[in-house]
Amino acid sequence: MSVSLTTMAGLPAGMPFAGEASTVHAATGFASAAWLLVALPLLGAAVLLLGGHRTDKWGPLFATAMSWAAFVVGLGVFITLLGLSSEERALTVHLFNWVPAGQFQLEAGMLLDPLSIAFVLLVTFVGSLIHVYSLGYMEHDPDKRRFFAYLNLFVAAMLLLVLANSYLLVYVGWEGVGLASYLLIGFWNWNPPYASAANKAFVANRVGDVGMGLAIMAMFWQFGAVDFQTVNGAVAEANEGALTVIGLFLLLAACGKSAQFPLQSWLGDAMAGPTPVSALIHAATMVTAGVYLVVRSHAIFDGAPNAQLAVVIVGAITLVYGAIVGCAKDDIKKALAASTMSQIGYMMLAAGLGPVGYAFAIFHLLTHGFFKAGMFLGAGSVMHGMNDKVDMRGFGNLSSVMKITWVTFGLGWLAILGVPPFAGFWSKDKIIEAAFVGEGWRPWVFGLAALIGAGITAFYMSRLFFMTFQGEKRWPKDAHPHESPRTMTIPMMVLAVGSASLGLILGPTNGILHWLEPVVGAAEEEHPVIPVPALMAITLLVVAAGVALAWMRYWRDKVPTTAPVGSLLTRAARADLYQDQVNEGVFMRPGIHLTRALVFLDKRGIDGAAGGLAALIGGTSSRLRRVQNGLARSYALTMLIGVVVILGAVWVVQ
Repeated sequence: MSVSLTTMAGLPAGMPFAGEASTVHAATGFASAAWLLVALPLLGAAVLLLGGHRTDKWGPLFATAMSWAAFVVGLGVFITLLGLSSEERALTVHLFNWVPAGQFQLEAGMLLDPLSIAFVLLVTFVGSLIHVYSLGYMEHDPDKRRFFAYLNLFVAAMLLLVLANSYLLVYVGWEGVGLASYLLIGFWNWNPPYASAANKAFVANRVGDVGMGLAIMAMFWQFGAVDFQTVNGAVAEANEGALTVIGLFLLLAACGKSAQFPLQSWLGDAMAGPTPVSALIHAATMVTAGVYLVVRSHAIFDGAPNAQLAVVIVGAITLVYGAIVGCAKDDIKKALAASTMSQIGYMMLAAGLGPVGYAFAIFHLLTHGFFKAGMFLGAGSVMHGMNDKVDMRGFGNLSSVMKITWVTFGLGWLAILGVPPFAGFWSKDKIIEAAFVGEGWRPWVFGLAALIGAGITAFYMSRLFFMTFQGEKRWPKDAHPHESPRTMTIPMMVLAVGSASLGLILGPTNGILHWLEPVVGAAEEEHPVIPVPALMAITLLVVAAGVALAWMRYWRDKVPTTAPVGSLLTRAARADLYQDQVNEGVFMRPGIHLTRALVFLDKRGIDGAAGGLAALIGGTSSRLRRVQNGLARSYALTMLIGVVVILGAVWVVQ
């Protein structure tokens, strides 16, 4: 493998790869080892899968070590980029010539810039903590070796996705993540509902993948290339209509991977997988891929305002949709899944706001990766102590016996609520402020959606926290809740520290904005239609109202152990607002009827016409064949009849 390193020095901010590359000086030498980021976890997956049961004893530890080794390499690359000026922080690592097809030449390479490295650090660090947590969580599973192999495969695919220097290579990682998620969600596939959940996630993602494939084809048609450098450099001269088509296809792809409306129905069912899978997929990796794709493609969306508006609309719908669904879920993991859907909606909304929102989308993505992963691991810890029960109506007062889980989960809860000074206050509230920027109807529609979502989030996340850890004990008689082992609690504590401090590190200093500026450009300072101090106060009041309502209903008052029938909206929320029924009625049933009609047309029409013609020729030939019977008298009679016919014809003519 040939590895070369180049940088895009001297380019205007926000338009990387628009010019020629220049050779990198020796200070970037460590970045040449970036290929190890993908190779190390991929090696772990290969060793465990190909090594079989011989690796059962040490395989999980080896896989964990490979994930941590990738983090060390990523940290080294990050330090390397810190040593460069902001204009030089766009390194490309050439791996090999991939697609030589006449005038179309495409290399396989890695793009090391502030955006990709932010994802690398998140994926490898949080992913490695999840590996450590899994050592305790999956300790007694007889097939844990295969589980850790899939974890490594997932990390490798996600790293390839965010490091690729072309859309085609992104697609390889995109499909790799889809495969690994299918394997992990359906890990316990001996249980039919779990196998069905994996299939549902796989099919929904395939719909999004169609969008990704069509986007790549449209790029090739419009630009004659699919690498970031050429595409971004040619966007300025491209037709807006073509950019809109490409942008909408990319949005469809993002909706599939990030569980955004209307392709969000798979996310809740994906909770069938082991809890570490939920933390990995729904916090730091797969569901953030759509946000990465939109932000990475910011040049396309900046040139296609209609596609950009579609991103905002999808994000606004999803953040409210997920919040409403989360209010009615009694399954602790499904409530967190609805929360993830909603929080990714915030990120998509921000990513669709243009330069003012790109950095805030990634900021919230990073903080969300910590506090949501911590809460998912906390949910796994609760399940570990409650005999794998997930119904929150059978919990209550677990804070008395699971102190570490309670505190670490509580820090994540405060972070997602946006309580100052925790992480969500610095990231999610910035998205709310950005949503109120603009003219006309847009800031009021999208800003109010973001604000209402914050209030509903405060209610359903407080509901989850109070039903699980506070109030009266509602444990079943056979439950003996206890704290989890250190392999599980230490990762939870580390993530809780991130939930408490990451916003303080990146927020007040505007560090994340300055870090991402070489990629997405510097946003001009714009003021919301509501003054920022007033908007912050309103947001905190809305959050406080949501917490107070949850406190009255799920801490102060007695919580029934069985869910009441509830209102029409409650019943709809429990059924995910009937999204499965809509999909069945709008897509599946018509699809079945269309398929049956096509089969009928094929069998009775196309096959019938071909078969009828064949039967006609065959029947005619079989009848003609009868006159060739080999009897001289038959032939003589035929000749006589022919002579009579000829003579008769001559007589008639005369």
